[in-house]
Amino acid sequence: MSLTRRDFARTTAIAGTGAVALAGTVAALGSAPGALASAETETTGEEAAAKHGGVGYGPLLPDPEGILALPAGFSYKILTYAGKTKLESGEFTPADHDGTATFAGPRGTTLLVNNHEMDGPRSDHDHPVPLTEGLVYDPAAPGGCTVVEVRRDGRVAEWVGIAGTANNCAGGSTPWGTWLTCEENSDRAGENGMTKDHGYVFEVDPSDRRANRDPKPLKFFGRYDHEAVVIDPKRGHAYLTEDADEPNGLFYRWTPPKGFEYGHGKFRTLADDAGVLQAPKCFNSGGHFVDDLSRATKVGTVYGVDWVDVPDRDARTVSVREQFGEGEITRARKLEGMWWGDGGAYIVSSYAREESPVQHDGQVWFYDPKRRTLTLKVLLGVNPDPFKDGAFDGPDNITVSPYGGLIIAEDGEGIQHLFGATDSGRTYPIARNELNIGTEEEPEYSEFTGVTFSPDGKTLYANIQEPGIMLAITGPWKRQQR
Repeated sequence: MSLTRRDFARTTAIAGTGAVALAGTVAALGSAPGALASAETETTGEEAAAKHGGVGYGPLLPDPEGILALPAGFSYKILTYAGKTKLESGEFTPADHDGTATFAGPRGTTLLVNNHEMDGPRSDHDHPVPLTEGLVYDPAAPGGCTVVEVRRDGRVAEWVGIAGTANNCAGGSTPWGTWLTCEENSDRAGENGMTKDHGYVFEVDPSDRRANRDPKPLKFFGRYDHEAVVIDPKRGHAYLTEDADEPNGLFYRWTPPKGFEYGHGKFRTLADDAGVLQAPKCFNSGGHFVDDLSRATKVGTVYGVDWVDVPDRDARTVSVREQFGEGEITRARKLEGMWWGDGGAYIVSSYAREESPVQHDGQVWFYDPKRRTLTLKVLLGVNPDPFKDGAFDGPDNITVSPYGGLIIAEDGEGIQHLFGATDSGRTYPIARNELNIGTEEEPEYSEFTGVTFSPDGKTLYANIQEPGIMLAITGPWKRQQR
C-alpha cells in the first residue's frame, strides 16, 4: 500500500517534530570532534572531550609503527595483511579489504567475512582472490571474499569464501548468520575480459564451507553497482544501496515472494525474477516531490517514502537507474554503507558535488519501515581542508555501536579516521590511518572500511583498504554520554 502525500502530512502533523526527527541511535552530527554543528570544525579531540563532558576517549596518539593512531589505553593487532599473511592454502591474503561482518563461531572463535574490492582483469592485481576449486563464479574476475577465523588463543586462520567476483564493496549480514557480498561493478560478459555478467549479490556462509560451492548470483536483487544490503528481520524486506552517478544512484527495496521463509540456502531456491524490486519516491511534509536526497539541508528533515517498481531489474539494455524518468524516483550520490539497527536501516550518502542539487560531505539517513519515512540523522558540511586533522568527511561503512551511537569509517580526501557519534550527535575520533601510501611530499592515506564489532562487543574490527590490512582494536570501551 502506498503512503500517500496526505497520509504523510497528517502523520507528521500529529507526531510533531520531536517524535520523528531526532529519535533513535544518533541525532545531529557536525564535522569536528565533539561538534553539534559544523561550526566547530577546528575543535581537537582533547578540547572536545573537555568541552562536552568527556565524550569519546581523548586525543589520538601517534603510532611509532606508523599504522594506526589510537587514544591512550587502546591497542591494535594486525590480523591479515595483503601480500604478507597467508591463507590456509598457502596463497597470500588478497588485497583491497572492504566490507566486513562478524559472526560467533564454534568453540569461542570469531568468524569474519571480508570483501576484497578488485575489478578488471586478474592480471592487473598482484594479490587477487585465489581461484579455489568449487568457489569460483567467473575465473576472469579478481575479487571475492575471505573468511577469517580468530581463535581464543589469538591465532588466526583465513580461507576463501567466494572467488571470481568483481569489486566486492560492502554487503551485509543476515539474521540467519550469512554474509551478502555486493558487486560494485556491472560489467557484462565480454567487457574488461569478463566471461560472465556482473553486478550481483552473492551469499557466503562463514560456518559451512560446503554451502559456498557453485556460487549463484542472487539476480532477484537486481544487476547494478551494488554497495550494501540489510535485511528487515521482522517484515522480510531487503534494502540495498547503489553507488553510482550520471545519473545518481538509488536506494532499493526488495519484497520477497508471498510465503517465502528465510534461512540457510533458501535464496538459492528462488527464481531470478522472484519478489519485487522497487526504488523510492520521496516527498516532503508539504506534499512536494523530492528529486534528490541532497536537497535536505537540516538534520531532522523527514521525507515520506513511496515505492516504485523497477521495470527491468537485470538491466538487459538500460541500467536500472536510467529506466526512470524525471519526477519518477528520488536519487542520491554515493549511496554507500548500511546497517540495520533501532528497527530500521541506517543509510550513508558519502558526499555530493556538482552533479547534485546541493553539495555536502556526507549524510546518514534512517529509514523507518513502520512509518515509511527517511529521517536525516547526519549532515557534514563540505570540508574546506581535508588534509588538516580534526574535521570528518566522506562517511562510508557504518555500524551501530554496542556502547551507543554510531561508528563511521571515513572515505574522504586527505586524512582518514574512524569516528563515533553519540545519541545526541556529539562526535569523537577513534582512530587515524597513519600508513602513508603516497610520498613524503604528497602523502596519501587509504580509506577505512569494514568497521564492525565482535559479537561480544569487546573488539572493534576495521580495515585499511590499501594495501589491505585487517585490524582488531581493543581498549577501555565505555558507554558514551548523550
